[in-house]
Amino acid sequence: MFRSLHQGTSNYLCQTVTTSYVFLSLLSNFDLMLDYVTEKAHDESRQGEAFAPFAADPNEYRRRFYIESYGCQMNFSDSEIVASILNDQGFGATPNYQEADLVLINTCSIREKAEQTIRKRLNEFKKLKQNKPGMLVGVLGCMAERLKSKFLEEEQLVDIVVGPDAYRSLPALVEEAETGQKAVNVLLSREETYADISPVRLDSNGVTAFVSIMRGCNNMCSFCVVPFTRGRERSRDAVSIVNECQKLFDSGYREVTLLGQNVDSYYWPIPDPTQREGPSDTLASPKGDTSNNVDSPKSEVGGWNPSPLGELEGAVVTFAKLLGKCALISPLLRIRFSTSHPKDITDDVLYTMAKYENICRYIHLPVQSGSTRILQLMNRTYTREWYKAKVNRIREIMPDCGISSDIIAGFCTETEEDHSDTLDIMGYSRYDMSYMFIYSERPGTLAQKRYADDVAGEIKKRRLIEIVALQNRLSLESNKKDIGKIFNVLIEGDSKKSAADWMGRNTQNKVIVFPKRDENLKKGDYVMVKVNDCTQATLMGEIEYLKIKN
Repeated sequence: MFRSLHQGTSNYLCQTVTTSYVFLSLLSNFDLMLDYVTEKAHDESRQGEAFAPFAADPNEYRRRFYIESYGCQMNFSDSEIVASILNDQGFGATPNYQEADLVLINTCSIREKAEQTIRKRLNEFKKLKQNKPGMLVGVLGCMAERLKSKFLEEEQLVDIVVGPDAYRSLPALVEEAETGQKAVNVLLSREETYADISPVRLDSNGVTAFVSIMRGCNNMCSFCVVPFTRGRERSRDAVSIVNECQKLFDSGYREVTLLGQNVDSYYWPIPDPTQREGPSDTLASPKGDTSNNVDSPKSEVGGWNPSPLGELEGAVVTFAKLLGKCALISPLLRIRFSTSHPKDITDDVLYTMAKYENICRYIHLPVQSGSTRILQLMNRTYTREWYKAKVNRIREIMPDCGISSDIIAGFCTETEEDHSDTLDIMGYSRYDMSYMFIYSERPGTLAQKRYADDVAGEIKKRRLIEIVALQNRLSLESNKKDIGKIFNVLIEGDSKKSAADWMGRNTQNKVIVFPKRDENLKKGDYVMVKVNDCTQATLMGEIEYLKIKN
């Protein structure tokens, strides 16, 4: 089974499914390039999605902006931050680029096909500018640093280039570009997390949302461009994360996915209260939670009772602690996260997941290869034996936990024995689903500099076919085991195939489709569903009884 992330997610949350037959036809074009994105795989159905204004926006705007997003879920999350910054400057969103004064593309540099698509779109916008000379075109995100000179000077496709850490400067860059100057800011930051910016949510289902908890990456996987395009790792302050999750819950959302390139390395030192003042000096506690609350003052922010940090001086908020704080917001708020690096996920995280029912029993644990030799070349810093032990530990603490993975076929020097090791570890781990890709080197990566991309294209294709076929079988076997079981399902909306059916997910992140019947249900409600059939991609069931109606 070949799936793309719906959310996260980064992200990483399977929304689209392609059968082996269709997948093989895609391979014939050889346009499926490496799509490794740590915490998120690309949802093909969302590529090029335009930011839509929220419904019934009562505001009047002088100028309109259009933003189109490509790549991973982190890019889509960043587009929400950009929308917030532009809104504050009097720009209103439009889903129609022809009526926009400012056209932006949030770009991805991890996948070659995405770069080709983005370049094509920029040429289309360039033609539009000939009839609308006042319109500005800008490139955001991961392609900004690497291709800024080509876009601005050689090909003259854009007016503005902004890197992932420079979105706050966008209004000033727009002003500069309006004078006829080319405006650029691609500086990376060791501090920027956009923690104080409240994202303007994409026109989503109103049930699920993403919350970015960190930016950048310190892992130097040899095939990955993220450390070079998004900079070093830095964690967003825990207070703003928990408060954002609370506000989403208060607004009717019932699931949040915590996003980061490597969420398990989240690390936020709690500030010394004698050195700082204001709301950022407190670690918020949800209503009714007094675990951190010692005669704490009341706050009007999001209905929280923050507690002084003096009692926790010198402490840090780890990812396990952050998960627990988010889970305490409400039992009605599901918590997911994406993605985990196998070397960093700890027992503390696993025990926290097991403790709270509303932290979903699902971990995306990218293996990339089952060969220890290839893992060393990839600089993944673990062996196949170490990875298998981590899978054992997850299932020991949470026997019902779903596990998915990323797998690369045909990395540099990969032999048939290395490939067999990958197939073997897939069978051992029994992944519910995987994101499977052919390797192609990306400019600027360590692998591109150090190793020859020496596995023939036809061999890569054949190995990927074998990987996909095995995963299809594992996915079907996993789903068949769920027949007869009853799951708590969060309704996300209508089924894609029929408005007479609901679609939702269980805690293991499996899609479940079931008839609506006559119950007065709506998106965001929880319902217990008994599975009576399945495909390799989807569970089918019937409502057993209502769990909780919101």
